[in-house]
Amino acid sequence: MATVASSRAASGDLVIEASRDRELLERFMSRDRIFAAYAIADMDDTEFARTRWGVAFEGGDPIAVVMEYRGLSPQPLFVMGEPRAIRAILADTIRTRIAYLAARPGVAPSITDLYQVDAGAAMLRMWVDRASFRQVSGATVRLDAADTRHLNRLYELGLTQWLPAESVATGVYHGVRRGGRLVAAAGTHVISRTYGIAAVGNVYTARDVRGQGLAKQVTSAVTAELLESVGQVVLNVRADNAAAVAVYRALGYREHIGFEERLVRRRLSLWDSIISPIRRYLPTLRRNG
Repeated sequence: MATVASSRAASGDLVIEASRDRELLERFMSRDRIFAAYAIADMDDTEFARTRWGVAFEGGDPIAVVMEYRGLSPQPLFVMGEPRAIRAILADTIRTRIAYLAARPGVAPSITDLYQVDAGAAMLRMWVDRASFRQVSGATVRLDAADTRHLNRLYELGLTQWLPAESVATGVYHGVRRGGRLVAAAGTHVISRTYGIAAVGNVYTARDVRGQGLAKQVTSAVTAELLESVGQVVLNVRADNAAAVAVYRALGYREHIGFEERLVRRRLSLWDSIISPIRRYLPTLRRNG
């Protein structure tokens, strides 16, 4: 049985369940496949074990889904559906402590009793398929795991944050080199050939070579390769980044929906507020004892 836990929410008219039922989850999220693209791709066998899912039902029908991607904190937290039902799932089943919340506008106010919600950027979800894609040529090269250190140098990622070689090896990355130096690159966040969808990300151009169309070239190369094996490719971009939006439009990407990306921190219960300082103090005692 796919459902592994069930409990009735405080509102009395919702049933909240933890679920591993990929058919149910895909059916619900396919109501807006482009908005749910990352979460749908995370149902792939390579990613599904890292996810936790909660579903809210009303009258036997699903009306909201929450997905937590487990890993380094803050974790990605995707929500879709009616705000009151999303809140019920977060109160009852998916109790993430700190996360980057991806949600449609209007959801964040419904969870402020559960979470401290930081101000976040207004984002756009854009997408392309084979019919709309307009490829551009350029002197790009396919990158692999051996290029990971060059990518991390380009992205200026420090010791506390880096792109792992595994992500490069299993993803699709293209770059531009000048004099042996990697000066532009684009890659992927997630790919699911099972569900026919992928997400472009990590698009970056070195500061000293911007304005030469390199971001368009590397994004085009990654998109072209992805569309050989999936039907739809999505990406996220800040709504106020007009230059980036123009680049993606030129490649045939279309705006689908605006959404918010916010850092959220779980509000502590009275017990947590008492015990948390003690937990923080104990390691100090152990180090000094």
